[in-house]
Amino acid sequence: QVQLVESGGGLVQPGGSLRLSCAASGSIFSIYGMGWYRRAPGKQRELVATITIGGIANYADSVKGRFTISRDNAKNTVTLQMNSLKPEDTAVYYCNTDRVATMFLWGQGTQVTVSS
Repeated sequence: QVQLVESGGGLVQPGGSLRLSCAASGSIFSIYGMGWYRRAPGKQRELVATITIGGIANYADSVKGRFTISRDNAKNTVTLQMNSLKPEDTAVYYCNTDRVATMFLWGQGTQVTVSS
């Protein structure tokens, strides 16, 4: 079973930046579109950004212009560069494939807290 491991979260002030990384135990990135998701306290998990196998990215309106998703298939990693962070970005961030039908078990996620 593929294991997804997210890292890079932390505490940051509003306006700050963080870079999240996702690594997989197998070579899955070259054959799946990937996505970053987040779950804020008391809310359902939501899709933040996706990237196709060919590198085409899409973003939720709430993060467009501030977040950038990228992938390195050779290194089996997907990253999420988050700039101009806001308190409402506070959540646990997860990576997985971009379609429910192909999703793997969710990892532990990485906590992002935006607070002054």
